[in-house]
Amino acid sequence: MFYTIRHLTKFRYKSSITESVMETRMHPRSDGNQRCLTFHLSVSPRCRVISYRDHLGNNIHHFDIPGLHSQLVIVAESLVDVQPAPVPGPLLGVDSWEELDAMVSAGDYWEFLLPSEYAQPTDVLIEFREALNITRREDPLTLLHEINDKLYSHFDYVPQSTRVDSPIDEALKSKKGVCQDFAHVMIALVRSVQIPCRYVSGYLYHRTQDQDRSAEGATHAWVEALLPHMGWVGFDPTNRLLAGERHIRTAIGRDYADVPPTRGIYRGQTASELSVAVRVAPSEAPPPLDRELPIPEDWSILVEKAQEPPTPLHPPRVLHQQQQQQ
Repeated sequence: MFYTIRHLTKFRYKSSITESVMETRMHPRSDGNQRCLTFHLSVSPRCRVISYRDHLGNNIHHFDIPGLHSQLVIVAESLVDVQPAPVPGPLLGVDSWEELDAMVSAGDYWEFLLPSEYAQPTDVLIEFREALNITRREDPLTLLHEINDKLYSHFDYVPQSTRVDSPIDEALKSKKGVCQDFAHVMIALVRSVQIPCRYVSGYLYHRTQDQDRSAEGATHAWVEALLPHMGWVGFDPTNRLLAGERHIRTAIGRDYADVPPTRGIYRGQTASELSVAVRVAPSEAPPPLDRELPIPEDWSILVEKAQEPPTPLHPPRVLHQQQQQQ
């Protein structure tokens, strides 16, 4: 399946700022069962964009915008080819725990085994783990399926019930959260039984018949766990799914702190407002190279609205800001 992805991010500032420094992680990865065929990043105000890869192979774009501006608009457009992922068998062999330990001891997986910023073994998590009886038993794959199912049943998906930087205790106590919370809790539980587990940021194509709980029009998050004979296998506890042909990966890390879609700072003393829109459109064949990517009906309206010029500053105010900058 081919997917056309458009990801729009807009920062609006209540008063003009003098500089923005930003990095993005919106470029889909080319590994496993997916290939990113085309990618284009547009930034307004216009600036020079530098791209590089980190040690995990994530594609990162960095830019610096000097000068007065009261809004920042980022539009990422991708065309991705996703092949069906191998379906894991019902269970692994009787020696699978020993085989997993041998893989870990022979490889470099320590950063996906140790606690990370948003996946800490808190007292609340330990109580939750004991209540679910999360211990090394049966085989690793069966245990992962069980954790995936129990998190789906235990938590309600409630948009805006937590923040992106909320500790997992908030979701554990309230029994509600968003995809980041589901992923962070599962990562902490899986690592507690010494299975390497990592956070995946990306997109999920929503179909009506699937009845996904996660919100359409936003980014998505799930986890990948390391298993013998299978490698990294994706689990989506928000929707009780195995990551498959509808999951599009942009970045991997220890948790959300490693892979936010945008991260940056600005120079100025003012509040900012963030708005995001995501559209994922499928097709069974890629569009011809001499044609532009298909645009969803409402996307042009969203882009036009996001790129509206800000309200002009009153001339005396501009002069005062220029004097301050000098």
